[in-house]
Amino acid sequence: MTRDPEPLFHPVDRRTWCSLICRQKPENILRYMDKQHLLYLIIDRLHANLQRAIEAAKAAHETATHEENIAENKYDTLGLEAAYLAAGHSKRVDDIRHALQAYHTLIVRPYDPAQGVQLSAGVTLASEDGHKQVFFLGPAAAGLKLKSGAAEVMVITPKAPLGHALLGKQIGDEVQIEINGISQTFEILQVS
Repeated sequence: MTRDPEPLFHPVDRRTWCSLICRQKPENILRYMDKQHLLYLIIDRLHANLQRAIEAAKAAHETATHEENIAENKYDTLGLEAAYLAAGHSKRVDDIRHALQAYHTLIVRPYDPAQGVQLSAGVTLASEDGHKQVFFLGPAAAGLKLKSGAAEVMVITPKAPLGHALLGKQIGDEVQIEINGISQTFEILQVS
């Protein structure tokens, strides 16, 4: 069994970092955000998620293999359902381990206007109604939300429509995606 790497981010560091970031306005958050610290926050959260997923997988496996859950007839499906649940939890553990590996090897790069938005970019977008959102373009763990001072940062990947649309774009560009048949346009306000 492989041993999972220790979390790289420690609570004392997180408090110090957050105290600096909390003073910033949400629209300026990426200007001051240390993306390396954001990377540590992501890794820290993934480690916590991994531990919970491992515990859930163990519990589901124990339920699936418990002698009381052996099927007595074709309608007794508790053991089968528990086995499917255990397989799902094991898949989740593997997915989180792959995400951790991707983030441990991710090279955080500064924004280069010549290349536009690339992996490891922090991006602030404004929707047509003026609502601002902050995203981190990462290799995995799409949908992960982290509190970064006054702003919430959501991890997206290039596989997602928005992440794919952002690749190569620059500050001031607009991206358009379709969600549930509805076209949405966002303006890129800031990239780090």
